[in-house]
Amino acid sequence: MGKEETTKKGQDQEQEQDQNSQSSLMQKIQQLGQSNVPQAPDSNIHILPIIGQVEGHVQLPPKNKTTKYEHLIPQIIAIEQNPKIEGVIVLLNTVGGDVEAGLAISEMIASLSKPSVSIVLGGGHSIGVPIAVATDYSFIAETATMTIHPIRLTGLVIGVPQTFEYLDKMQERVINFVTHHSNVTEEKFKDLMFAKGNLTRDIGTNVIGDDAVECGLIDAVGGVSHAMKKLNELIGENKQQDQQVIQ
Repeated sequence: MGKEETTKKGQDQEQEQDQNSQSSLMQKIQQLGQSNVPQAPDSNIHILPIIGQVEGHVQLPPKNKTTKYEHLIPQIIAIEQNPKIEGVIVLLNTVGGDVEAGLAISEMIASLSKPSVSIVLGGGHSIGVPIAVATDYSFIAETATMTIHPIRLTGLVIGVPQTFEYLDKMQERVINFVTHHSNVTEEKFKDLMFAKGNLTRDIGTNVIGDDAVECGLIDAVGGVSHAMKKLNELIGENKQQDQQVIQ
């Protein structure tokens, strides 16, 4: 009896393991479309993706692909505190979103003591512009686009002069941040923001790849390999400065 029970338990455990491995395999196929997921080695670089719509104080519908700022802020704090992380790459493919949440993320990235590089892939629209320029160096893919337009309000709008003054002040916050963290002048950025005829149903400008570099908004056209190379250079410079301070 004892041997039969032991054999039965062993068979049950094997079945459970098979079921777990099959379940894990199905999850990989459903989420990533492949059975084998490439594993990244231990790295000194942290990847911070900002995808979809930047979600702020209001929760967006479940169908919307969002980046929640309450998820990003603890990550940025952890990056600053973790001595193993020496640099950050910010990947952007965003349509924009909540202005205050986007500015909060931008300010936190800009205030990091560790080197940071951003890549605009696909799109870095609206409030994605300040996030893209918040890093020490920025890249944009050749076919990626950035839409620059005035601030909008959704929901209840009170038709009084104070509402428009508030909008103007919020817009100035965005303009000041972008001009302080990039090579674009305030005059040029405002021209792009208030341009007519570039967008079909809106005021503003859609800049693509080289155009974003020419106007001084982004530092260079490039992709993942360029960003990794530049970040490693910045990390090396940062280490040299630390050694000089110690000496």
